[in-house]
Amino acid sequence: MWTFVRQHGGEGGDALVNPTIQRRRLGIALKRAREQAGLTQDEAAATIESAPSKISRIELGQSGVRSIDLTLLMRAYGLPDAVAASMRELAKAGRQRGRWSSYREQLPAWFRTFVDLEGDASEIRWYQAEIIPGVLQTEEYIRAILTNSGTPDEEALNQQVRIRLERQSILEDGTEMAYVLSESALRRMVGGPDTMRNQLVHLVELGRRPHVTVQILPFAARTYAVSSFSFVILRFDHDSASDVIYTENFTDADYLDRPDLVRAYTRLWDDLRAAALGPGESRLLIEQLGDPS
Repeated sequence: MWTFVRQHGGEGGDALVNPTIQRRRLGIALKRAREQAGLTQDEAAATIESAPSKISRIELGQSGVRSIDLTLLMRAYGLPDAVAASMRELAKAGRQRGRWSSYREQLPAWFRTFVDLEGDASEIRWYQAEIIPGVLQTEEYIRAILTNSGTPDEEALNQQVRIRLERQSILEDGTEMAYVLSESALRRMVGGPDTMRNQLVHLVELGRRPHVTVQILPFAARTYAVSSFSFVILRFDHDSASDVIYTENFTDADYLDRPDLVRAYTRLWDDLRAAALGPGESRLLIEQLGDPS
């Protein structure tokens, strides 16, 4: 059984924590090693004198593994020293706090995991229905969004702007990023005409980068593949077995990794991308909306 992890924000403490990508990688690697060794979960559990459910949780990335248990499992699986050393590094990384831990008070509990996963992903597929995704926003656009959402004071506003701009560092990391945006995201007025014009110019420039693809799903598209909600597919080391689907609403988020749910969202993504304009046609539409004269 795979997991369906729901995170809720709220005052006074963290949300339920989705497995970190380090734990997910370690769990996948341990599962493969166990299967290659021809051992069942029951037999692996006997090695560390635990219940089979503990092995299941470790392999799913739902819990960490003690150093002594990891050593015993790797010995039972007959792993060479180099592979064992790599797994120890993954286990160590899985016990560390994410690079966004300094912003714990500024980020909603349900969003903290996403920014860590986003930073670790090797591939990001993003469908957005109403506004430009945060990673693609200009500073003007960010300030207009946050101001309209009621960010309490100037200091808090500036901090939120800095956080969102720092997230955009993934644009420089070579992460493969594909976006399908509804035409409504281009036409939704945020800030004012100048803000929108600059935002659309910025979007065109980003779409020219070799690892960033921007496609627009136009109002005129004839397709049943229409989604009124946004979602993100995060992939790690280009391994579909570790995909995470992220969806959010106003106050919380869902992190989905159950295979049937991942397949359903992946099919939806493929349908939306097929219905959208190609990157070149999308760029022409963005330019036209940015400079209607």
